[in-house]
Amino acid sequence: MPKRAKKEAPAGEEGGECGHEGALRWSPMDPNGSQWVPMGPNGSQWVPMDAGAAGGAKRRREAAVPFPEETPLREVAPSGKRWGMRLVTWNVAGLRAWLRKGGLQWVQDEAPDVLCLQETKVGASAVPPELRELRALPHQYWASPEGRPGYSGVGLLSRQPPLRVTYGIDDPEHDPSARVLTAEFPSLFVVCAYVPNAGRGLGRLEPRRRWDAAFRAFLQRLDARKPVAVGGDLNVAHTELDLRHPGANRRSPGFTEEEREGFGAILAAGFVDAFRCLYPGLPHAYTFWTYLGGARERNVGWRLDYFLLSERLRGALCDCKIRAKVMGSDHCPVELYLAV
Repeated sequence: MPKRAKKEAPAGEEGGECGHEGALRWSPMDPNGSQWVPMGPNGSQWVPMDAGAAGGAKRRREAAVPFPEETPLREVAPSGKRWGMRLVTWNVAGLRAWLRKGGLQWVQDEAPDVLCLQETKVGASAVPPELRELRALPHQYWASPEGRPGYSGVGLLSRQPPLRVTYGIDDPEHDPSARVLTAEFPSLFVVCAYVPNAGRGLGRLEPRRRWDAAFRAFLQRLDARKPVAVGGDLNVAHTELDLRHPGANRRSPGFTEEEREGFGAILAAGFVDAFRCLYPGLPHAYTFWTYLGGARERNVGWRLDYFLLSERLRGALCDCKIRAKVMGSDHCPVELYLAV
């Protein structure tokens, strides 16, 4: 397959909207669309893009597009301060499987100050000893759904002891599902979140909409006290740029208008999508790939994992990196660098 020329960054997008200088490097755009594409993050399957072309046609895998080219770390924030806090969020799709696949080794090598984990699938008493004995992150907090320790679950691990840790979002409908942990530090709150999926056939779309409203209100209450950094699997691709095939997924969980509007309402309430703040038009930057059909090898993915920041932390934002090549789960880790 011949090599494609790299697309130049559109005028006005070289430094994003966060006060950083320096042009972004861009990867090749989508190849010619194939007839068959994988659907979204909730039980993917092959479906035709053009039903009229499907009859008798041979199913073809679409060509791959590269992961975005990694750029040097932006070490200094617009405020002029160098980063002093590194946070990582990662949906591990089961702690035990993640350990077998080498995820912990990457964490040890990167040495974050705070680690937010989602979909741990273990109760607090069953956390593997390899994690319990992690000396670099000795302050550990775990939550799992009431009566369902092998389902969902979140963990927050920290190098320094938080001032206070709370569980849930102060909402009786959603707190039993144990999807949020919040650690208060001197300069900010760190929220680890695993947002519920809208379900097959969008059967849980209405509960998801109620969750979005309750979660937004919770974040606003925190933000009234001190700045907030949210790290987690937020289970939504906000814009068409955030998944490979927006046209085929208009009513798929994670890309409905309702879920996208709920995410947009959080931003409108005074929060910033850290990655898009720095890389507003960067294509093919995904954090989730279904295991079906070789989706990860071809980079047919979704951006579901985020760091959100209080607007007043914009000046402290150094960088936000999607580590798409790091294995261990069907999601990859996302890193946040703050000058706080």
